[in-house]
Amino acid sequence: MGFSRKRGGRNGRVRYTAYYKDLKGRERSAGTFPNKKDADKAWQRAETQLAEGRVGDPARGRMTFARYVEETWLPQHQMEASTRQRYTYSLRKHILPEFGPMRMVDILPEHVRAWVARLREEGVSAGTINANKAILSAVFTTALNDQVTFVHPCKGVKTPPVAAKPRTIITPEQFDTLYWALPDARMRLLVETAIESGLRWGELSELRTQDLCSRSGVLTVSRAVVEVNPRFHPTGGRFHVKDYPKDREYRRFKLSPPLVRRLADHITAYALGPQDLLFVAEEGAPPKKRLRPVPDPDALGLTQPNAHGRQYKHGTLSGYSAGKCRCEHCKGAYAHYRAQRRAKGKDEPRQPRTRDTDGHIPADWFRQQVWRPALSRAEVGQRVRFHDLRHAHASWLLAGGADLQVVKERLGHSDIATTARYLHTLPEADETALTALDSIRGRARGE
Repeated sequence: MGFSRKRGGRNGRVRYTAYYKDLKGRERSAGTFPNKKDADKAWQRAETQLAEGRVGDPARGRMTFARYVEETWLPQHQMEASTRQRYTYSLRKHILPEFGPMRMVDILPEHVRAWVARLREEGVSAGTINANKAILSAVFTTALNDQVTFVHPCKGVKTPPVAAKPRTIITPEQFDTLYWALPDARMRLLVETAIESGLRWGELSELRTQDLCSRSGVLTVSRAVVEVNPRFHPTGGRFHVKDYPKDREYRRFKLSPPLVRRLADHITAYALGPQDLLFVAEEGAPPKKRLRPVPDPDALGLTQPNAHGRQYKHGTLSGYSAGKCRCEHCKGAYAHYRAQRRAKGKDEPRQPRTRDTDGHIPADWFRQQVWRPALSRAEVGQRVRFHDLRHAHASWLLAGGADLQVVKERLGHSDIATTARYLHTLPEADETALTALDSIRGRARGE
């Protein structure tokens, strides 16, 4: 039961502090008042709210957004290691600079709308704005459930629309050209496994010998690996292996006999044991960093005025150092300048960093050293990501007459509507429609 405690004020006047006990039996203050009557009402009101399930401490809402996120939400919120890394970077770049100093109870929908408008004015893409607003909404959903705040400022706040772009699927002919542009047989086997299985990169790079049954040709997908900053890894490593794929459900499907034979030969040639990775990162000299070419500064315009009102050309050292511009062109010019000095032995050039890996092939290494050079040599005529092989796998199967449910199970989709999006994605998919249209028009013309 609550009570009121008499205390002396700063000016010598008597005041009364109301106390009540929370769910854990700890004494909590319900405020200090000039008379005992008001104090008694305060602790009685607090106990009534406690009985009704309204157990929030008003003082919690007065903490800053930054304190709540860094001390409560991020440490306690359950999420994947890669998701925690992405959320942390987004919070620090786009959200905390805006809302960090504000108290939780003071953040209202009008502040979120102003933040969205400012991001749009700064040229942040609609997809990035939507993603950051989703993170902010997740923070306040938890705060609302924990009764830290009683207003969800993200409710009703609209963000810029994100256009749903059509998928461009690589054709079998384009894939064959790309396949033979790969540097060696090992990389060709990896890419062939990707196109025939539709695996995500994290599932493919975590495949082990025991996952393939060479007799039946059945591949079991039961794990995935993600590459994260060691600060976000449970044990401080670089590669975090999850005991389940993205859809959190094991799946099994068959591979073609020719591919199974090639994989079996690969296992024999490299003397791989049951627990060994099918595709292992090879040790070697660290790759040289390729600098992007900087366009002609005369065609890039001027930077924003600096503190002294002066402007400089984009893509120049002056634009980076004096103009304080951090656009890709100014950063590129400064990177070229530093690279030239290091090549001459100046600025005490440090030794190139070696790739930190436990045997898994780093996604960035594969993209920079294998995939993009092969695309350049193949000249397929379109931008193709490695993940697009998964899209091509689904599209080719459906175009060839495979059952929609079978394709869904091979890809591990939770909703068959996701799989149905791959219907009619190949360039020749509309030919039947055009043939039908031409037939009707021909009948109208009497042909």
